[in-house]
Amino acid sequence: MIPGPTQKQATMTQPRISIIIPCLNEARHIKDCIESVLRQQEPEGGFEVIVADGLSDDGTRETLAELAHQDSRLRVVDNPGRIASTGLNAAIREARGSVIVRMDAHTEYSHDYVRNCVSALQSTGADNVGGAARTKATTYLQSAVSAAYHCPLVVGGARFHNVDYEGYVDTVVYGCWRRSAFERFGYFDEELIRNQDDEFNL
Repeated sequence: MIPGPTQKQATMTQPRISIIIPCLNEARHIKDCIESVLRQQEPEGGFEVIVADGLSDDGTRETLAELAHQDSRLRVVDNPGRIASTGLNAAIREARGSVIVRMDAHTEYSHDYVRNCVSALQSTGADNVGGAARTKATTYLQSAVSAAYHCPLVVGGARFHNVDYEGYVDTVVYGCWRRSAFERFGYFDEELIRNQDDEFNL
């Protein structure tokens, strides 16, 4: 674990929200991701950020250590399993909040993402809520993939690809749960290298 010895902002001993992020060799993306997460609107009760790092060797850990030194809300735990499911479970075990929000190291988040997730969790009574998947492209190939990703002819009935849709879906990108959901359903299946979120939501 990489501690954050200094405190940028006062935090409560028991934060209400725990944001968990699995990562491995994300040196190109991790700083932008974490900075967008730390800019989240502070929910009632505060939040903590736990990154489960799969023993990165590309400079990711050094970046995380620097960020944790600057903001005590960020903690880093080791993920020797090096895959998303083991990282998520390691972070959940370290989490102190009554609400768990999963985020991804390749993603940047709107400042009100966590607040909106918690609001939807409370108002709908759903076990898992989250935002629609919205891709960001910079190259021609990325733009083509993005267009396909959001095309109903390509993704069929997977409504979480539709950024304009609001309602029930088969699975949620990343997710926001009450901690009690993991007590009811168990943790992520660590035999799955991919699609652990689909399996858990099913």
